[in-house]
Amino acid sequence: MAWFRQHTSVMPLKKASPPGRLPVFLLAASLAWASALAAAPAAAPAAGKAPDFSAHAREIERLAEGVVQQSRIPGMAMAIVQDGKVVSARGYGVVDSRNPLPVGPDTVFRIASLSKAFAGTLSALLVSEGAMSWDSPVSNQLPAFALRDLQGAQRLTVREILSHRVGLGYNTYDRDLEANQPYPLLAEKLSEAPMTCSPGDCYAYQNIAFSLVGDLVFATTGDFYSHQVEKRLFHPLGMYGATYGRDGLEASPSWARPHVRSGGKWLAVRPKETYYRIPPAAGVNASINDMAQWLIAQMGHRPDVLSPEVLNEIQTPQVATPGEIRGGGWRRERLKSAYYGLGWRIYDYAGHTLVFHGGAVQGYRAVAAFLPDRDIGVVILWNSESAMPNGLLPTTLDRALGLPTREWLAPEPVRPAPRRRR
Repeated sequence: MAWFRQHTSVMPLKKASPPGRLPVFLLAASLAWASALAAAPAAAPAAGKAPDFSAHAREIERLAEGVVQQSRIPGMAMAIVQDGKVVSARGYGVVDSRNPLPVGPDTVFRIASLSKAFAGTLSALLVSEGAMSWDSPVSNQLPAFALRDLQGAQRLTVREILSHRVGLGYNTYDRDLEANQPYPLLAEKLSEAPMTCSPGDCYAYQNIAFSLVGDLVFATTGDFYSHQVEKRLFHPLGMYGATYGRDGLEASPSWARPHVRSGGKWLAVRPKETYYRIPPAAGVNASINDMAQWLIAQMGHRPDVLSPEVLNEIQTPQVATPGEIRGGGWRRERLKSAYYGLGWRIYDYAGHTLVFHGGAVQGYRAVAAFLPDRDIGVVILWNSESAMPNGLLPTTLDRALGLPTREWLAPEPVRPAPRRRR
């Protein structure tokens, strides 16, 4: 995790640098980033672990209870981890507005695009074993793969797929997936999709193209992608409630039904199958207990499963995503820079590295994030399309960093599930 400890950054790269070489412009950018952080004021120490967070965790739990009760959202679960331990893991509200069984720490939710970090992590494990390569053309394993830019398609790498640098427009063919077109057909249709740049030269968030990594895993291992994640990540990390697919969700002993707004009330509906058809991008189901273990591992406390080298690879910036800074609320006020790694977003949050991802599918929302230099992480899962729980994330981060208190929990209008940037 040396990248985090030194607070260095990587500028957008058109092509990955050969191993062992650090370009001069990259070194200069890293030094500039470090200087900016050194000059930034902070209420908490600029480095080192945060004080025990237990008292703050109890406060956050009370705020979480208020969010569910006052906003009248169906259910939510939240976990806070520090120093490799679970400080808080609780459920709030109910799994179904029509059958009000309580949400517990083992209640399973869809985590939507938080699934992408599992794809990046599995790929890093396979690369570390020599089974895959970050920078070899994917056409070596997928000879039928094509883009409109035929030469660019022959150069496209796993690194570029996982950092959304395929060269396509944002969310290519997501609407077709939502219209129940099958993934294999859409993956084939990528050869017809308009290009916005050459592969590797620009960023645009993807779900269909991102899921090519599942085909690569099968071509490399001879095993299904979801089984590889279960065997290499879920089971070793003790994520015993984590599954893939709608069948896995509905077979869980306790699972949260998705809710959509209808007639001024939250209406429970059946989970949609569509995004389950692309497991690397959006296929994981997990409880808050499962996700607490996931964060603990991603924060470096399970080297028996995830080595520092694997974590450093996937959590290092690959391409700038400045649009994230122009978002509303805490993004606009707290973020100084934004990048995408390999399944994770990496932000400068008020002068501190924040590893983050959000997720959204019909009836579910999810956010997960951690501060490496404070060794504190938080994950929130909820079974509605309310925006209110989002405010618990910056509230928790601000407490961890000793920043002035802000009101991040003000009610926001309900918006439809975003299709362009998650």
